[in-house]
Amino acid sequence: MIYGIGCDIVKVSRFAKWVANSSLINRFFNKNEILTADSCSIQRKCEYYAVRFAAKESFSKALGTGLKGFELTDIYIEKDADGKPSLRITGNAAVELEKNCGKDARVHVSLSHEKEYAVAYVIIERG
Repeated sequence: MIYGIGCDIVKVSRFAKWVANSSLINRFFNKNEILTADSCSIQRKCEYYAVRFAAKESFSKALGTGLKGFELTDIYIEKDADGKPSLRITGNAAVELEKNCGKDARVHVSLSHEKEYAVAYVIIERG
């Protein structure tokens, strides 16, 4: 059963100042995300961080708690060998997910970006 659906859209250019400021990147992104982005061009980094930020916001909306009780660094995107993204939930975000949706909750994510905008959808199924 679907517990919640979240959607967020962000302007990619907003992340240019974030890319230039490592304290902002470290505040909002998991170390795994940061390591992956290090080899990207500036434009690609902006797209990369924008779509991941949208996914984090989408998760908080689908969970229905907003950002209460966890940090955005508790949530990050991983891709499998075929490039399919998945949302990894750790730390206090995992605690909130289990508390609200059960131990076997499933989280689905879809990401997209095109020139100026990045969008993400998250669906949470109860466990």
